[in-house]
Amino acid sequence: MNLKTQANKVLKKLIPLYADVPIGITYDTPFQLVVGVILSAQCTDERVNQVTSEFFDRFQTAADFAKLSQAKLEKMIKPTGFFRNKAKNILGAANMILNDYHGVIPQSMKELIKIPGFGRKTANVILARLFEINEGVCVDTHVMRLAQRLGLTRHKDPIRIERDLMAITPQKHWETLSHCLIWHGRKTCKARKPNCADCGLVKMCPFASSPSTSSGSNDV
Repeated sequence: MNLKTQANKVLKKLIPLYADVPIGITYDTPFQLVVGVILSAQCTDERVNQVTSEFFDRFQTAADFAKLSQAKLEKMIKPTGFFRNKAKNILGAANMILNDYHGVIPQSMKELIKIPGFGRKTANVILARLFEINEGVCVDTHVMRLAQRLGLTRHKDPIRIERDLMAITPQKHWETLSHCLIWHGRKTCKARKPNCADCGLVKMCPFASSPSTSSGSNDV
């Protein structure tokens, strides 16, 4: 089976399950999504939502966040981990969007990756969710794991994995692919204990049929 066929079969199985499931981060305004995505690094969406629920009603725009001191923002987001660097990035993003883009979040990958706290993953989320632009595939730890297990890539570097997935999937499905893989990784194909018995992809999954999986070694 070639990789394009494999990717198409994966999408056909996962789209009915996850395409209509909302993004894990709760937000009401564009800049709140920026904040949520920055906070989600090395942190679960559930924890991010718990933390942001305490202040999103008061802070909604880049201008709102730009008024905060580093110390105050650190205190607000501390439970998400790496709070000093995250606070610095949020404030940096707020000020750059205000000063360089007149308070409007830019709509291109080239501009977005210049913003503090942004890489391709963050930029892909913003472009897809705010502007319905499929510039690339968002590659987080779940997408990395599932793409490797399903035989869609042999690489471990996120940039190379993204290129592989973009090459075998129609551009219109790039955001859908990452969204579905993320949710399947959370619900079924977990890192240490993948639930292969209840997985609709098991018949097409090289990982599920590998000796290491059947013997109980699932730390991938």
